[in-house]
Amino acid sequence: MDTGKRKIIQLFNKKVKGRKADLSKYQGKHDGKEGHWLEAQMNIKPNASNLPDLYGYEMKKSTKGKTTFGDWSANYYIFNDKKYKITRDDFLQIFGKANVKKKSRFYWSGEPCPSFKCHNSFGQRLFVDKDKNILVRYSYSKDQRKNKKKIVPVNMQVERLVIARWDVDSIKKKVESKFNDKGWFRCLKNADGIYTGIVFGDPLDFKKWIQGVEAGEIFFDSGMYQGNVRPYSQWRANNSYWDNLITSTY
Repeated sequence: MDTGKRKIIQLFNKKVKGRKADLSKYQGKHDGKEGHWLEAQMNIKPNASNLPDLYGYEMKKSTKGKTTFGDWSANYYIFNDKKYKITRDDFLQIFGKANVKKKSRFYWSGEPCPSFKCHNSFGQRLFVDKDKNILVRYSYSKDQRKNKKKIVPVNMQVERLVIARWDVDSIKKKVESKFNDKGWFRCLKNADGIYTGIVFGDPLDFKKWIQGVEAGEIFFDSGMYQGNVRPYSQWRANNSYWDNLITSTY
């Protein structure tokens, strides 16, 4: 066992194990409060870097269904391409869906968000090309919306139109900077919210990560919407995928 791993286990046993997160000092209703509490216990300072959290290991908190690799924006969005002359709001109205409760707000998440398995009803699908770039392609013929002719500009009523792209060098650096040093660990808790143990996984390189994307095990989970400039481009996997990566438990 390396020194960093030993220190992480000691820190967890001393400050987290057997405890329930105390969220009383955290304001608001956002979902990140427990993550902030856990970071504080593990002596991790909040930061926006794409480096491992602690001693070369990336920390993951206990979640119910799926766990995030990172919020990694695409290198290319069609609304930044001057050739197409559309804004971000235009993009959301063309390729996204209106919020039923807030009809003036469009979002690119949930139903419009593309997956690797097949085209969705909005004509979008995720692809990995021969160079391992990740693409979101739109095909007009696959778009099942009845009013698509009115929604989609004529110059975009085509097949295999790239509307977003993650360049291989960029996404490879993000994956390996965060997960391919010493590996990762997750702090586990029981149904009562009490932390009970800690698990570790080996380093994860880009080759294995992109295989997970191609297998549909790692997926794009967009949260982009009007009224907020952040792209919210999460890459996630169900916890069953992460469980298969576990190499040691304490």
